[in-house]
Amino acid sequence: MIIKSTKFKDLKIILAPIYKDNRGHFREIFKKFFFKNKKFIFTCVSSSKKNVLRGMHLQTKFPQGKYLSVLKGEIFDVVVDLRKKSKTFGRYFSIKLSDKNGTSLYIPPGFAHGFVGLKKENIISYQCTNYRSKKYETGIKWNDNDININWPLKNPILSNKDKKNISYKDFLKKYE
Repeated sequence: MIIKSTKFKDLKIILAPIYKDNRGHFREIFKKFFFKNKKFIFTCVSSSKKNVLRGMHLQTKFPQGKYLSVLKGEIFDVVVDLRKKSKTFGRYFSIKLSDKNGTSLYIPPGFAHGFVGLKKENIISYQCTNYRSKKYETGIKWNDNDININWPLKNPILSNKDKKNISYKDFLKKYE
């Protein structure tokens, strides 16, 4: 496994080789060795159809670090840095993660996170450093003009909850 840094402090790209033969393939997804200082306390899996956009999610208290891997399919994954003292505050980072490219992503606490499914079926595994806290969940609009994320689609499929996400400006006012 190779860990690559990004311009965003503590946001890491993890590249893992995929070993293929006539039986199928093998891929290592996670090694504690590379994340000695992180305590992942639960794992969950989500499934999304093509053009389903989930996000941009975060917790205002008890923020979560996430280790994300695609088990099947491909996603366009996006994070927005909401750490007020960060040099990249308010900026976003995007990357394609897939079962074919063997790429995973570590997202430190303090980021909003979202993704859109690019294949017919997309299965994503998350390891998280904090439990879900429904009371402190919020979301920023996927198409917020101030963040201006360059999504690979115009009309995603959204949950009713994500349709109610707030603007980046309203988020900043509400949580300052």
